[in-house]
Amino acid sequence: MSLKIVFMGTPQFSVPTLEALLKNKFNILSVYTQPPKKSKRGLKVHSSPVEEFCKKNKINFKNPGNLNTEYSFKFLKELSPDLVIVVAYGQIIPKSFLSLSKYGFINIHASLLPKWRGAAPIQRAIMNGDKKIGVSIMKIQEKVDSGPVLMLKELDLEKNATYGESEKKLSIIGANLLIKSIQNIERGASKFIDQKHSEATYAKKIEKNETKINWHLNASRVLSHIHGLSPSPGAWFEYQQERYKILKAKITLINGEPGSIVNENLTVACKSNSIQILELQRQGKKKQTARDFLLGKKIRNSSILT
Repeated sequence: MSLKIVFMGTPQFSVPTLEALLKNKFNILSVYTQPPKKSKRGLKVHSSPVEEFCKKNKINFKNPGNLNTEYSFKFLKELSPDLVIVVAYGQIIPKSFLSLSKYGFINIHASLLPKWRGAAPIQRAIMNGDKKIGVSIMKIQEKVDSGPVLMLKELDLEKNATYGESEKKLSIIGANLLIKSIQNIERGASKFIDQKHSEATYAKKIEKNETKINWHLNASRVLSHIHGLSPSPGAWFEYQQERYKILKAKITLINGEPGSIVNENLTVACKSNSIQILELQRQGKKKQTARDFLLGKKIRNSSILT
């Protein structure tokens, strides 16, 4: 008999896993996702990608704003799941919940644990210039991302890959790895390996004050910063009191004053070498290729970006 599963997830990263569970005909008792949020301007309310997937596929879902209630505890207890799958849910699972599932709570974490525990593992890996990224299937314990690992998949971080591109790839790899993990649990063949806690590093949430581009760094570090924050929240510069996000770039070997435009191709000098902007987004506008952007707005040679 198929395991009785509760799924918890919210962003697009979670959807491939829920889709894989459905495709493999697992018994999904219920789905938890974060409540709808208002847009930045407060004009529209947006449901999460997981909620939209549930509506489309007629899956029962709940979107409590807070799990730390007697009702939430009682509801999950009465479901009596064999396994709870958590993928970027967005809430800390209360300690009291962890005993309500026969096989515990299993999490997909987008890093090679114990490296990059925390909220922003993919961004931090790219910003750090890591050569490898990956996915870990782990058991949730009280301390964040500290539980034993069931399965792990490592892959090379592609040159010039952005956070968005890497996240999409890892979401699919993670979904496939999770299905294998569940099958192992069903067969009684699962083996959890404790993490080496002394080797842990932490991927703290990206703060607003980290997103501005520092042209006084080497081009390789500037590029890692840009691609690690693309498409969201986006690394940015200012020009003539307007803000621009850079979404895609590449390194060139031209040198110049840091922050200065050194040719007609939107190439910006760094401490050493430079980056050529390939895709950007002007504040309040849609993203554009550099070529399309230069058909309209001009940023002249020798201009200084701040």
